[in-house]
Amino acid sequence: MEYEKAPLKIEKEDVLLVKPSKSTPSCILSLSTLDNKGANNNIVQTVHVYRSSSAIHDYDSSFNPCHIFKEALSKALFYYYPLAGRLVRHADGKFRVKINIDSAEFGVPFLEATANCTLSSLHYLDNTNTEIAKHLVLDFPTPQDKNYPLVLMVTKFLCGGFTIGMGMSHAICDGFGASQFFKAVVELARGRTEPSVKPVWERETQVGSIAIQPFPQCPMDRKSVAFSPFVNQTNTTIIKQYSFKVEGETITRLKLSLMNKSEKIGFTTFEVLAGYVWRSRARALKLSSNDKTMLNMLVGMRRNLMDFDTLPKGYYGNSTMDAKVVLKVSELDEMPLYEIVKLIKETKNISFTTDYVTNSINSVETNQEEDFSMELEASGAVTVLTEWKHLGFHENIDFGGYEVVNLVPAPCKMLATVDACIFSSPNKLDDHDPSMDGGVRIFTSLPVDAMPKFKDEIEALRFLYSKL
Repeated sequence: MEYEKAPLKIEKEDVLLVKPSKSTPSCILSLSTLDNKGANNNIVQTVHVYRSSSAIHDYDSSFNPCHIFKEALSKALFYYYPLAGRLVRHADGKFRVKINIDSAEFGVPFLEATANCTLSSLHYLDNTNTEIAKHLVLDFPTPQDKNYPLVLMVTKFLCGGFTIGMGMSHAICDGFGASQFFKAVVELARGRTEPSVKPVWERETQVGSIAIQPFPQCPMDRKSVAFSPFVNQTNTTIIKQYSFKVEGETITRLKLSLMNKSEKIGFTTFEVLAGYVWRSRARALKLSSNDKTMLNMLVGMRRNLMDFDTLPKGYYGNSTMDAKVVLKVSELDEMPLYEIVKLIKETKNISFTTDYVTNSINSVETNQEEDFSMELEASGAVTVLTEWKHLGFHENIDFGGYEVVNLVPAPCKMLATVDACIFSSPNKLDDHDPSMDGGVRIFTSLPVDAMPKFKDEIEALRFLYSKL
């Protein structure tokens, strides 16, 4: 069922500010080099869908998820008090977090809402078209909302289920950090006296040096950027986000097929799908064949940085690097898929090295070509790919007799841009579908006119793996 057919109406209470349950310091905190990356100055909105774990229509009417989650949020903010502050830009152009406990603006915006339908009537947001998620998050219409590190909205449904819409500033947390915070709130909602993982700020230890000879961050120039007839420069292109499922068996066969054609090189699920999706998006966008397109993979470095003893447990700031592959559109379209995937694997491996990490952080600190990079990502020539499978959003976040059955990125601002693409785990609803064992959900944003071709490409994956 598409969301336009669902009888969804939402009654909203007034937005209130939730403050930490105990006194916290007033201060100004610095951010890391990766936090201050221009592309991170945005809000990432996610919707967490909960239903009764005993029976969908048998629920405790006295259970108030809004009250319980709000109380747990207040307790969590004692540990994560920077999230109750405000992002401010200083004279040096960098962001800081200003915490003033005496300010009337101190606290996290929280919205309680009630829907007039059941979650099952919306298929628990397990739809191809994910536009409905926009209605279940607190999304302020002005640029000033970026000043809020965190916003939350809890919506109750007639079945007793509910959704938690979380908007987190990417300048404060990466996906792992956002998951760490969300799990802390849930732990406190379940009765724990403190989070199992104590948060660590320490952003000042993750600051790069000004590079005398900057490490090249963007292997493209303005003259070589591919263009799409579906993307204009007047911001009138209609972009929508869609979700696709790729079955585990399909992925296994694709990996085996590519391994047989590449001298027995083993490829990960991420690598083979990255190559296929990048090529499929280029075809769907009808990018100009003689120009260049780029795959920008956001590669998580948290484990590596911990191994280097430069990142403490509990750190919830940004820890991802850009790993970029550039090809002419004609090359991407005509090369055997296994060659594309080999390039992706090689690029990923390089991005895990100490030199690459150091040089990348120093180049961000130098602010090399930041404006051009953001311009590129609005052109259609770039696919920005991130993976949410290992962030922990599906682990130990049930509470109050309710289980999380779905996690959906809401197509607002950062996740509604033409370049966005996310690989996510199967949801709880897929537990009864053996074909999704080892499968992946793909969320991608594209112009409406380009989406039918992309859908055809994903459908073809089920039938063409032996010919790739």
